[in-house]
Amino acid sequence: MPLALVALAIGAFGIGTTEFVIVGLLPQVAADLGVSIPSAGLLVSGYALSVVVGAPLITAGGSRLPRKKLLVGLMALFILGNLLCAVADNYTLLMIGRVVAALCHGAFFGVGAVVASGLVAPDRRARAIALMFTGLTVANVLGVPMGTALGQSFGWRSTFWAVTALGVLGLIGIIALVPPQPASDGLRGELEVFRRPGLWLALGTTALGFGAVFASFTYIAPMMTEVAGFSPGAVTWLLVLFGAGLCVGNVLGGRAADRSLMPSLYAILALLVVVLVAFVFTAQSQLLGAVTIALLGVVGFATVAPLQTRVLQQAEGAPALASAANIAAFNLGNAAGAWLGGVAIDAGFGYTAPNWVAALMALGALGVALAAGRVGPRAGARISPADESAHGVRAGQGPIGGS
Repeated sequence: MPLALVALAIGAFGIGTTEFVIVGLLPQVAADLGVSIPSAGLLVSGYALSVVVGAPLITAGGSRLPRKKLLVGLMALFILGNLLCAVADNYTLLMIGRVVAALCHGAFFGVGAVVASGLVAPDRRARAIALMFTGLTVANVLGVPMGTALGQSFGWRSTFWAVTALGVLGLIGIIALVPPQPASDGLRGELEVFRRPGLWLALGTTALGFGAVFASFTYIAPMMTEVAGFSPGAVTWLLVLFGAGLCVGNVLGGRAADRSLMPSLYAILALLVVVLVAFVFTAQSQLLGAVTIALLGVVGFATVAPLQTRVLQQAEGAPALASAANIAAFNLGNAAGAWLGGVAIDAGFGYTAPNWVAALMALGALGVALAAGRVGPRAGARISPADESAHGVRAGQGPIGGS
């Protein structure tokens, strides 16, 4: 795999860390800035909403920039946002810093996925995307726990100084290692692909599929403490177990998607339904609950590379904005899944009820994916030289329009 993918993964690691590390620092932030815990929690919501808004807007605004320059600009924006967080002496400035950092999130992963897929041969594109997203999974396993520990030991601002340094490292890597990238065909071409029904079905699959993961994952802590009987201190290790599953699933999903995209996606979503239904019952046991959490990480994140690859396939010719829209769909799914899981708990169905909600969402994702499989190019088929010529794709490069 090209070294440029490592540079993209470093950027993804920094972005993934800054998104989630604030969760472990909420008590320190709230106490230091004199706000309530719920108010501090809005720093998480503000980030997520900024990702949803920023992903399409920033990508559209930079549609005429060469993609390497756009990535460099996005990392600079990320550095600025975290620098504002590091020096913030009040809640308002900290929120502004979070919003600025979040604006680059969706566009970076969207454009980065296009660049990553264009650095390798067509039959290795999903694995290249998975490698870039490895930075995000490692952020959950290592970046968030280490950032939390750093912030608890030296103050929460030290975490944002460290993340700022990660951003600088990612910026240097992109400048040094990512080869020159042409611009897209412009905003009109990027918007044109949204007339394709297959693209909307692909985005719907993403929102439902990843929403299913977060409908369950959001409530792992009360599920494991109140139902399985784990101590609160054990939740950290259960989250590490989940994060390890993410890493495994990311690799397996990329490999499976390169072999046969849509059949792999069907199988992964079907397995996700099974795991989520099983979790309703295995949550009663500490051992089985822990095993299921790991499996949820594996199967849940195995969807990422196939989902992102499917969107790129449906948006062939002008993929950058569609790819960023898919990142927004991931975040919309996260928000919807967490909300619906909470509704089930508030309705009195118990702490395992979010797993039923999640299973229904995953089943819906499978249904949409099956419908999507009937639209557009046949997924998973080997691209012949004739097909490459017909679709404007050459080995090691992206679709028409440059990637």
